[in-house]
Amino acid sequence: MLALALVAAFVVPAWLSQPRAAADEPKRPVAVMFALDRPLDGSMAPVVLASSRGLFGAEGVTVTLTNAKGSPDAIARVASGEADMALADINELIRYRDGAGSQGVKAVFVLFNRAPYAIIARKSRGINALADIEGKTLGVAEGDLSIRLWPAVVKQNHLKPETIKLSRVGAAVREPILSAGQVDAVSGFSYLSAINLRDRGVPAADLAVLRFADYGCEAYGHAVIVSPGFAARQPAAVKAVLRALTSGLQLAIKDPQGAIADVVSRMEDGSRELELERLQTVLADNVLTSDVRRDGIGGIDPARFERALDQIAEDRKFVHKRPHPADIFDNGFLPPADSRLVN
Repeated sequence: MLALALVAAFVVPAWLSQPRAAADEPKRPVAVMFALDRPLDGSMAPVVLASSRGLFGAEGVTVTLTNAKGSPDAIARVASGEADMALADINELIRYRDGAGSQGVKAVFVLFNRAPYAIIARKSRGINALADIEGKTLGVAEGDLSIRLWPAVVKQNHLKPETIKLSRVGAAVREPILSAGQVDAVSGFSYLSAINLRDRGVPAADLAVLRFADYGCEAYGHAVIVSPGFAARQPAAVKAVLRALTSGLQLAIKDPQGAIADVVSRMEDGSRELELERLQTVLADNVLTSDVRRDGIGGIDPARFERALDQIAEDRKFVHKRPHPADIFDNGFLPPADSRLVN
């Protein structure tokens, strides 16, 4: 269990400090319980940097990080009040909010502007492009979030789903069975499965990483979510956490190698080379998109979000009413626009 207590006594470089409106500053240090949706890895560098470089403390919040067992668990912890904020897949949040008895948990900051969903295939099995998946066997791990957007990708690209065999596998053996050639491809996150496979000795030249976003998927990815009760009681603290995370992300973009040094120091048996590749993949594929370069990090485009909702509905029709973007994402806690622009 990762648990990092962060205090306000850290010092940050002057260039990271900005004048704050009094209403946006916690009146005294506020304790925040923040859940990560899985064990620490290079993709979480912005959160680690907000800790190790004192950015949380400088904003007047004391943040404790804990690990959840996937996005559904992270959302459940926030909904129950066990955690105040969390990092979780925004599409899973949309599905949660459509369920019976759901709480008003909302996303307040998008970390991954593009979802990392992908098909990871072996070129040696005859798969070089998405159309080649027809007639092949696709391994799908229990709890995999990528496969839930697969019906929309199939429809968008006019594939014949009846020709594709889905083989249900345990999450722990997803990469090993592809490495062993027991399936032709697997669904997963591009920065997890693909990099883990290379670490297992599968040549990079033999891997085809077919990112859903390159085939018409409009979905956003991981986002910071917040408990409705905590947001109502401590709005200044929520804003403070997001300012620190924004600065942490900017530092990770500016110096990935330095960021990974901080991450690996907090991991057990972490590989600096592997986690640097993971972070660089996330930044290139999921964070620094054309939308982000134009509009800045953290926010959403409502029209694109509506299209993503249409694609989610290809797998699961909304039980209750179809949500509006504002039902899921609250932009009122975002840092100022100029601090979110990528230089």
